[in-house]
Amino acid sequence: YSDLALPFVNKVAKQFGAQVHRRSPEVSQDSSTSLEAIREFLNHHHEVDIVGNIQATSPCLHPSDLIKVADLIQKEGFDSVFSVVRRHQFRWSEVKKGGSKMTEPQNLNPAKRYRRQDWAGELYENGSFYFAKRHLIEKGYLQGGKMAYYEMRAEHSVDIDIDIDWPIAEQRVLSFGYFGKDPLKEVKLLVCSIDGCLTNGRIYVTEDQKEMVSYDYRDIVGINLLKKRGIQVRLISERDCSKTLSAMQLGCIAKVSATNKLQVLEDWQKDMGLSWKEIAYLGNEESDVECLRKAGMSGVPADACTVAQKAAGYICKSSGGCGAVREFAEHIFMLLEKVNSARNWSILLFFSSSLSKSVCQRMAYLSSFTLQ
Repeated sequence: YSDLALPFVNKVAKQFGAQVHRRSPEVSQDSSTSLEAIREFLNHHHEVDIVGNIQATSPCLHPSDLIKVADLIQKEGFDSVFSVVRRHQFRWSEVKKGGSKMTEPQNLNPAKRYRRQDWAGELYENGSFYFAKRHLIEKGYLQGGKMAYYEMRAEHSVDIDIDIDWPIAEQRVLSFGYFGKDPLKEVKLLVCSIDGCLTNGRIYVTEDQKEMVSYDYRDIVGINLLKKRGIQVRLISERDCSKTLSAMQLGCIAKVSATNKLQVLEDWQKDMGLSWKEIAYLGNEESDVECLRKAGMSGVPADACTVAQKAAGYICKSSGGCGAVREFAEHIFMLLEKVNSARNWSILLFFSSSLSKSVCQRMAYLSSFTLQ
């Protein structure tokens, strides 16, 4: 992590009960390997016998997988366990310059080509984790000795390697990611900061000293879509922008000249009888930070200040006044679909005793991530 991100990473880790070891500059180079960092860690922690190297670039890993892997080492005596995923891909030899111009099949017979869905496939490392015992790591290995692989589900096997992997990973996390033990709840209120979220934060002053702001019509559509889904939208601003709001005709409750945004948010939460998990907040300034931390779902525009970005659960690709509200609304809808899917699975499982055992188990497995 960069020096800028380290304090935040340390704080979050400690909030969840983790102890933090900061590796030295010598093993923090661009060319440094995970093995080098792990060996340095073991030099400082002689009490550790087993190391689980969990890759941050694989965000769909679930605790249940790690518990099973720990059992493989602690109870079944394996020296190392690593994650794999099953792929159904036909491989061919690479044609290189100066060599043969013909490619050759690597794992199939073209004369007896079978359907991929009828083929068991092959196991590939997916990079999610590597567990190994101390004695193996001290010899310079993360894999060795009595080895075992742990096959992960394809939908959980996400590896962020290059920038184009990000949108795929985001969709996978929303659909199959682990959201902790606390279940997701329906969002019933979105509170949006006006300046810098609904607008771009710029104020234009005419010669006759009248103020003008600009907004994106897509954001108005986003607000209307939220209302149609039964989600109230309320606006908040530190300055008096009553005339601007009146001109926009949004039909939303608003609090202007708010010197303490958190107090306003707490008052709305109590008046509406909501839990914090039922509130979403979109902010962009330092004055929004406490609100972002309190809300069950939080977001900021792409151009929000650094401290606000650190406090938010979601960073929009759009800037303030340029579609950020609409984008955050779509993010909320996607998470709500996850909640509804979990409920539908529960109902289906309850009424589907006539289904085969394997089908029921499959549905129970998928639904358990959001129901637990």
